[in-house]
Amino acid sequence: MSLSRRAFFGAARAEPAFRPPWALAEAAFQEACTRCGECLAVCPTGLLVKGGGGYPEAVFGAGQAPEGCTFCGECRRVCRPQALREVAGQAPWVLQAVFSAACLAERSVVCRTCGESCETRAIHFPPALGGVSRPRLDAAACTGCGACLADCPTQAIRIAAPNSPSLALRGAA
Repeated sequence: MSLSRRAFFGAARAEPAFRPPWALAEAAFQEACTRCGECLAVCPTGLLVKGGGGYPEAVFGAGQAPEGCTFCGECRRVCRPQALREVAGQAPWVLQAVFSAACLAERSVVCRTCGESCETRAIHFPPALGGVSRPRLDAAACTGCGACLADCPTQAIRIAAPNSPSLALRGAA
């Protein structure tokens, strides 16, 4: 694999780009994807944007796609080269929510907006004796859709891959 001039001289990314749901493994995805932009055009939430090298990326937060990914499948449906391909028994992607120290519960303030936004009910608030309940993630139930990000008043939630260094720093919440 050759390193492009832009990648060599550009700033290093802390995290790899998040591809659309159902994307093939990165090398296969880049080989198959024609960068036509059709998946970007049909994404009803606006989560997919043109990223580095013209490849589609899922961008969470910063006013992007308040409802997160709905897994509607439109991106996969229009992908003629099949860079986005459903595999029976596999999740659309392996991403999950990560809570940071900016969470209001860390400051003893009651807030449950992330749990209220989570359609799969992956965010729970176990009772805390003498304190405020902190959010806990059921990683098996979390789809990584990103719906919890938009409502968080302190932007204390990020989406990360389970093996990413940033997830290892905070644990699975």
